[in-house]
Amino acid sequence: MSPPLSEGARLRVRSAEADDLPALATLFDAYRQFYEQPADLEGARHFLSERLARGESRLLLAEREPGRPIGFSQLYPSFCSVEAAPIFVLYDLFVAPEARRSGAGRALLLAAEALARAEGMRRMDLTTARDNQRAQALYESLGWVRDQVFLSYNRRL
Repeated sequence: MSPPLSEGARLRVRSAEADDLPALATLFDAYRQFYEQPADLEGARHFLSERLARGESRLLLAEREPGRPIGFSQLYPSFCSVEAAPIFVLYDLFVAPEARRSGAGRALLLAAEALARAEGMRRMDLTTARDNQRAQALYESLGWVRDQVFLSYNRRL
């Protein structure tokens, strides 16, 4: 097991490993349902298994007890061409409803920042729903700055 990235009052954040996949997939499936996707536990497990096996993302777990995660974040390594530097895209952050307001979201964000610094990232980017006021307040309390210059677009294929 990897060492904790951060540890607080009964809350620990650490890098996820293959052994964490069953519990992590359950959280990831709940996260996807939060964003109005149909339940698909096997699809969630498969997606995360591929990311872990290929080293395509960094997954962090928040847990109160070893082996019982209450939240996770997933970061994707990327690059900023303008800054000519590596960055992390913090794409996923989720805390189980019963564990919200426990400090797990804050701990995950701080651990992600520590990991980004350790891996030489220039910055981290994230997007969130316009109506997710609680998440926005948390991000801003930790120094994240809302982009006022660029618009985000996507195209379904």
